[in-house]
Amino acid sequence: MATLLHRLGTTAYRRWPFFVAGWLVVLIAVGAFAATMSKPMNDSFSIPGIPSEQAATLQSELFPDSVDAFSASTVNVVLAAPEGESLADAPYAAAVGEVVGALSALPQLATEMPVTNPLDALGQPAGPLSPITEDGRIAAISYRYDVETPADVAPATRDALDDVLAQARDGGLVAEANGSGTTGVPELGGSSELIGIAVALVVLLLTFGSLVAAGLPIVSALVGVGLGVLGVTSATAFTDIGSTTPILATMIGLAVGIDYTLFILARYRSELGHTDDRREAVGVAVGTAGSAVVFAGLTVIIALTALSVVGIPFLSAMGLAAAATVAVAVLVALTLLPAILGALTSKAFAGRVRRTVPKRDADSRVLNNGVRWARFVGRRPVAVLVLGVVLLGALALPFTNLRLAFPTDSTASVDTTQRQASDLLAGGFGPGREGPLVVVVDARDVEPAARTAAFEEVAAWAGAMPDVQSAFVAGVNPAGNGAQVLITPESGPDDEATQGLLTDLRQGQGDIEAETGTSTGVTGLTAITTDVSDRLSDALPVYLAIVIGLAFILLMLVFRSVLVPLIATVGFLLSVLATLGATVAVFQEGALGIFEPQPIVSFMPIFLIGVVFGLAMDYQVFLVTRIREAHVHGMSMTEAIVDGFRNSARVVTAAATIMIAVFAAFILLDDPIIKSMGFALAIAVIFDAFVVRMALVPAVLYLLGDRAWWLPAWLDRLLPVVDVEGEQLETSYARAHAPTKDELVRV
Repeated sequence: MATLLHRLGTTAYRRWPFFVAGWLVVLIAVGAFAATMSKPMNDSFSIPGIPSEQAATLQSELFPDSVDAFSASTVNVVLAAPEGESLADAPYAAAVGEVVGALSALPQLATEMPVTNPLDALGQPAGPLSPITEDGRIAAISYRYDVETPADVAPATRDALDDVLAQARDGGLVAEANGSGTTGVPELGGSSELIGIAVALVVLLLTFGSLVAAGLPIVSALVGVGLGVLGVTSATAFTDIGSTTPILATMIGLAVGIDYTLFILARYRSELGHTDDRREAVGVAVGTAGSAVVFAGLTVIIALTALSVVGIPFLSAMGLAAAATVAVAVLVALTLLPAILGALTSKAFAGRVRRTVPKRDADSRVLNNGVRWARFVGRRPVAVLVLGVVLLGALALPFTNLRLAFPTDSTASVDTTQRQASDLLAGGFGPGREGPLVVVVDARDVEPAARTAAFEEVAAWAGAMPDVQSAFVAGVNPAGNGAQVLITPESGPDDEATQGLLTDLRQGQGDIEAETGTSTGVTGLTAITTDVSDRLSDALPVYLAIVIGLAFILLMLVFRSVLVPLIATVGFLLSVLATLGATVAVFQEGALGIFEPQPIVSFMPIFLIGVVFGLAMDYQVFLVTRIREAHVHGMSMTEAIVDGFRNSARVVTAAATIMIAVFAAFILLDDPIIKSMGFALAIAVIFDAFVVRMALVPAVLYLLGDRAWWLPAWLDRLLPVVDVEGEQLETSYARAHAPTKDELVRV
């Protein structure tokens, strides 16, 4: 592989105009397709085969006009009078009427669900779906937009709703709104990305001391991320893509794109200390560091692509989009970077902001902080190992309290209109108002005369369940053979009691079906998100087995060892458990008072594991390949560890710092999912890069010595040689530059 990549690097350096032009053509082509053929993104969390999805299918058969729970763009406008007063009072009744009129004039409004005045319900018997409280203080006006998905609601429509709310507040009302129709699609290109890039630029300046060199990884990463995001946008022409998918692809693409270019560029600078032939230096850098980039990228791609194996469409889309962005980042680092270096030639490290003369030890080898740290660990490997394991273990303890759920309006930030509307609804109508369950009743096999009684019996059965506020037959289809029983829980949609109610309903389905002769299914937004969470939990062990198994084989190819991949895997498990524990403590339990307590989003653990495993193997490959390279070239294990840290610790530290900055910057976004993912990924890099790879791994390698490279002879014969260390390059170079017989005779 090193020889092949060496040839690729030298070709890109020599024929740089063709490579640069090629990337520009690809960018323009993909951008043009995205601009003309892309479709709106669709935040659908359904999973084929889950019980609620089957019930939804039954619902669509019996009620063809029903709208999918995730596709409906509903809005609840909640109005409230001051404490002790009623909306029917003279100062407020007129304001309510004006709000109803203004809402009726909103663009994109669905005509089949007209906006009605909640004051018309005053004086009537208070039913489960009454739009106004008995005291008349709080009212809810519900309507729907005539769009295919919430992402199709135009920004101008949301702005118009905001104007209506502002008008109501001017009239003395408390006015808030929530529902899927009020939430916009998270946008890219904000301050979070810029902050991450700015920090990366500072770190790169400190690493290279050159303005030009510091800009190269940024440029390469932006090209890779730009192409990746355009590709994700283009994919909407063929399949459903969630609104968070391009943000996650950007987050990961920026981090690995900068890091991969950084590793090759650092190796190129190192090679320039041994040769004046810049093309050869590029070739060696791409052949050696590029080999590590390829295998590091493959581990990330494996981890992300394997998300599709668990059979969850929205998670598969996120994983494949991020994996494609990583693949582009690898290709950019291997081809566009050497092409740019070919264009710059001697200007690659121009714009010097500082010059340093490295200190050297008695053997004239560079003496830096990497060497000092490696020697420190070497003097106290047991203490470093024990301290690191205890630290990560203590941080992992809150993981036992992990509670998974999907974010709802009731868990949004308290300063959002969605959360304030949710709090008003819960206070006036009960928390279950926003998380109803729907029992679909199929009576096609029941005698027509007995169907109405069967529907009522199902409603009575559901109403007798614990934690049920009300249950009634909300509708019967025109054929009279199907009904929908609407259940309003006493608890909220993210409450554990509601999950328990769902379990009780499903456990009792068999009995009520036998009594009534019907077929039933439980669906609704709460049921769907609960089933998705359960499927994610069930898929996690399978996913772990696939990812760890494939990556283990890949690492055996790289390191020619069984123990080194095992150490890498165990270290990953420690870092990911500590990450999940810290995330639970900070996000779910509100530790440190940084974030409002809320459940962890259901797909966080499985996606985090995929991304963190890939990134963990990045640092494992970059650091340990330099250690193995030194060992292969004749150094003892102790010397090889020190030499590996001498050549790679500074760059790995810079790469990890950049990743932390890029991920942490996404905490500034408003979307709670992206905020929690940014936090989790940032601390995961801290734990894995600095505690596991820089401390625990060298400590174990010191303790194992040469035994770390143990590989059974039969397995050694089976595994192909990939030559990440560049031995073949060294041999080829020696042969190419060996003196001829005539030269030897003259000597």
